[in-house]
Amino acid sequence: MTGGTGRPRTGPATRTVRTTLPVRQRAVALLLLCLALAAVPLPAAAAPAAPYALAAAPYAATAEGHPTVHLSRKEAGKGGSLTVTGRGWRPKALLTLLICGQNMIGGTNSCANGDGRAVTTDAHGAFHRLLPVAEPPKPCPCVVHAATVTGEAAAAEAAFTVAGHPVAPLPAERTGGRLTVLDRPRLAGSSGLLTWFGAPARRQLTLTVGNLGSAPAKDPVFRVGTSHGIFAAEWEEQQWRGTVPAGKKAEVTLPVELPAGAHGDYLVSLEYGGKVLAEQPWGVGRPWGVTLFWVLLCVVVPTAVFRIGMALVDRVRPRRPGGTRRHGAGRTPPAGRTPAPGRTRAAGIGPRIRNRTAREGSTAGPGTPGDRAALPWFTQDTAPSTASTERPTSTERPTSKGSA
Repeated sequence: MTGGTGRPRTGPATRTVRTTLPVRQRAVALLLLCLALAAVPLPAAAAPAAPYALAAAPYAATAEGHPTVHLSRKEAGKGGSLTVTGRGWRPKALLTLLICGQNMIGGTNSCANGDGRAVTTDAHGAFHRLLPVAEPPKPCPCVVHAATVTGEAAAAEAAFTVAGHPVAPLPAERTGGRLTVLDRPRLAGSSGLLTWFGAPARRQLTLTVGNLGSAPAKDPVFRVGTSHGIFAAEWEEQQWRGTVPAGKKAEVTLPVELPAGAHGDYLVSLEYGGKVLAEQPWGVGRPWGVTLFWVLLCVVVPTAVFRIGMALVDRVRPRRPGGTRRHGAGRTPPAGRTPAPGRTRAAGIGPRIRNRTAREGSTAGPGTPGDRAALPWFTQDTAPSTASTERPTSTERPTSKGSA
């Protein structure tokens, strides 16, 4: 319907649509604004500030991917202390902290081992530990050295100055080269039958080394060490015949031998120029042949002792009154006591057999000498008659047929 002016009338439904349309537009605009704000990245300050969050993965604390060590002080005198903090280590790993002289180029022999400390990393691979300051056996420059005790080998160092400790220049390299390991070392070889009986186990340590120095390394001298458990390594110097040119690499093979009867988990270490270049675990089986030998020895020796003892007892056994020893079953009886062939040897059988033979061999009547010989315990008056017991004998020869 239209009014007089020709304009259409606006009903109640039309007015409701016009009033709710702007509300919907505002809601859609607000929703788009929220989505845009959610897509904007938060600033770095809003990130969670969990301690050592970057060290959750092993060796993730530095850009190079290696563990690090930081010191609370760069210099301190003997008797003082400093706090050592580390990141990027393996979680729940056991570490040792040492103060070493000559930048530890002589290995742990240049460290104050008696004043070192042990520490275990947390779940994120971080740690902090109070370390007393001690004078190392070698002059400075000194470092604080941290290294793992078990598991995969990892180490880190930080420069430190021990106040009042003498300072001396570092020793020059003997070969002029600077070698490093380029590939994972490996142990080649296998154990033989003699190793199963306790012979020394032997392997060949093979690895690829590179010369990072400016001079060639000619006939370098390495130190090969073997350690078992928590015991210190036993080192042996071995010279490799050859030359590693500057900037080149070469494959080095060195023999490794363990003591006789060694078994268990061993760690083979290679050292050059005072630094450990590589470490390789080595599991050695138990020599069960030695165990078998001892078991057989424990069985054979008591048996032999028992047999020897029985032989001695038989020799010192007391003799019979007749001058003869007692003979057991299976032994040859004394002379004169051999039983008759086919007869059973038993107590009381011999006299009865002799008496029966005498009676059967006697043909005389009662009271004859043969009867007395057969029955010596009877007298003539009391001897029984043998006529009733013995079968009558006839001396008459039968007559032949037709004879009178």
